[in-house]
Amino acid sequence: MGYRTVDYEDVTPADGRPCELRRLGAAAGLENVAINRFRAEPGEQLPLAYHYHEEQEEAFYVLSGTLAVETPEESFEVETDELFAVDPESPQRAYNPDDADGDVVVLAIGAPAVDGDAVAYDAED
Repeated sequence: MGYRTVDYEDVTPADGRPCELRRLGAAAGLENVAINRFRAEPGEQLPLAYHYHEEQEEAFYVLSGTLAVETPEESFEVETDELFAVDPESPQRAYNPDDADGDVVVLAIGAPAVDGDAVAYDAED
């Protein structure tokens, strides 16, 4: 058996990201699911680019603020205490709009926890 706790403030934010990203699942030693905490100021996006995942399902649970999500078909506003789910091969770009009143804080969960399955999506195609 194994148990552990992780305080997000003890997890160093990832470098080179468009907003604050703390990899909670990795800090907890989880291998089958990715759990990340994002904090985006107005005008910042969560991912590095508009993208989709080949295998991974994603879920974004909004802890505070309002998350905007752009997809090829429509845009969504995900409010505090709402969950936005994304199937594999479904392009999306999650962000905090420029005109937002404040930060958005999101818990993102992805499974399986695979590296290298994110594919850039060109919205112009």
